[in-house]
Amino acid sequence: MEAEKVSPSIENSNCIARVLCRVSSGKEADVYCCQACDHLGVELVAAKVFRPLETRGFRNDAVYRQGRVIRDERLRRACRNKSRTGRSVQFNMWVSSEYETLQLLHAEGARVPAPCESVGDTIVMEYIGSRDRPAPTLNRVRLSDRDAARVCREILEQVSLWLSCGRVHADLSPYNILYLDGMITVIDFPQAVDPRRNPAAFSLLLRDVERIAGYFGRLNARFDAPDTARRIWSDAGYPGI
Repeated sequence: MEAEKVSPSIENSNCIARVLCRVSSGKEADVYCCQACDHLGVELVAAKVFRPLETRGFRNDAVYRQGRVIRDERLRRACRNKSRTGRSVQFNMWVSSEYETLQLLHAEGARVPAPCESVGDTIVMEYIGSRDRPAPTLNRVRLSDRDAARVCREILEQVSLWLSCGRVHADLSPYNILYLDGMITVIDFPQAVDPRRNPAAFSLLLRDVERIAGYFGRLNARFDAPDTARRIWSDAGYPGI
């Protein structure tokens, strides 16, 4: 597979030597397994290539954009008018938001892929798995009751950690939690919101927790989602709900 058939941005990457294969195709992006450049000291990296706003499935992003600041008045006006420039600004914010969130959370020890670089429509990050065996998402694995209880607890601990860093995932589900060799890695953060700026943050946190509760409730690892969300929110020091 030629790199230019995937994204021209990959040609400008300082981290990718060669695109090997596509490992997933999602509502907002495709992810490719790539051979890493030698200076990274790893064999593989993942390239997440975002779809254009006009073609991606995840279009209703107004709730996630609340609180995101565009300082340039001309660009703010372009976004309001939904001009070509405005759409380009929104697209770039979508990409940069995920990259900055990964940088923030990885630095705090969260179980997220280590970010390598952001170039154009592409984020290069740590690859989870092997060339022949990419890490499966949580919805594709079978957990014992004991493992289910452990993994559920670890995910909720991650949710708490993100909140302490000023982030709510806002689209969390078993479909964007990787599980390999007993370890979780959470992916897909472009829609993550800052609870200090986004008035919908708690409702998005509650939705995340409810999805986790629904999944693990079928695996005998039940918990009360509203109470848990309120506790996580309160423990992070945010105003009462």
